[in-house]
Amino acid sequence: MTVRHFLTLTDLDSAQLRNLIKRACELKRDFKKKKFQPLLPGRVLAMIFEKSSTRTRVSFAAAMAQLGGHSIFLSPEYSQLGRGEPLEDTARVLSKMVDCVMIRTYEHAQLVQFAAHSDIPVINGLSDSFHPCQLLADMQTYYEARGDIQGKKVAWLGDGNNMCHSYINAARAFDFRLSIACPPAYRPNPSILAGNEDLVEVTSDPEHAVANADLVVTDVWASMGQEQESAERRTVFQKFQVSSELMAQAAGDAVFMHCLPAHRGEEVSAAVIDGPMSLVWEEAGNRLHSQKALLEFLLT
Repeated sequence: MTVRHFLTLTDLDSAQLRNLIKRACELKRDFKKKKFQPLLPGRVLAMIFEKSSTRTRVSFAAAMAQLGGHSIFLSPEYSQLGRGEPLEDTARVLSKMVDCVMIRTYEHAQLVQFAAHSDIPVINGLSDSFHPCQLLADMQTYYEARGDIQGKKVAWLGDGNNMCHSYINAARAFDFRLSIACPPAYRPNPSILAGNEDLVEVTSDPEHAVANADLVVTDVWASMGQEQESAERRTVFQKFQVSSELMAQAAGDAVFMHCLPAHRGEEVSAAVIDGPMSLVWEEAGNRLHSQKALLEFLLT
């Protein structure tokens, strides 16, 4: 049987993604009742982290524990990856010892290379190009709060980064309109935009993007590895802050999301992220449930 990986949202079709969201909601209801089913007894997830993490590490480790399995944390500093072992060799070895690998890394090409030599499912826990696991949580969060996102308008403000790229993929998979507002020099990758022009627009006007939006999303202005650009980016992105005034341009029942960590006073005001329109904390918690659904799907 062909091994199924989850490197971007495009690895699954729309029906499969929607079923994952519904299954995540079921697992969340069980979680609230403290009903934990050993759906993955004895199964082991290896977690490779080249980038630091809070939500990704805790949510995957907790997910495996609640599903009756186990997780192993690996970092380049304390594994042979840090001593130059080729990725393909590590992939071949781990395929003989564990059931699934989650990788949080920089270059997306390395993730693709690892998956090409893996006999077990590989999950993208974040790369410089995509963050599909976060989109599963975001789509679950919107579904719980407002129902199906199909036909709705989503506004993305800020950098055309990995989260923005995954929102472009999500617009296609879940059939919503996406308006991206970013400075001209920070537009998303044209190759990812290509073929999605019927659902996605890019503008430099944040008010245009947010107008009548049902969901407003942003991310930090300087991602991991871009810290040296922070001062410059604060100047360039200043008008793209999600403020109360900007949210007032959105639909009356609009909601706000952010993948965290957040910098209050930069990409979002404290009034918005801590206010009644924010679903940020539910969104963060849903990483656990959507990833449990994903692990169940890939391993059973």
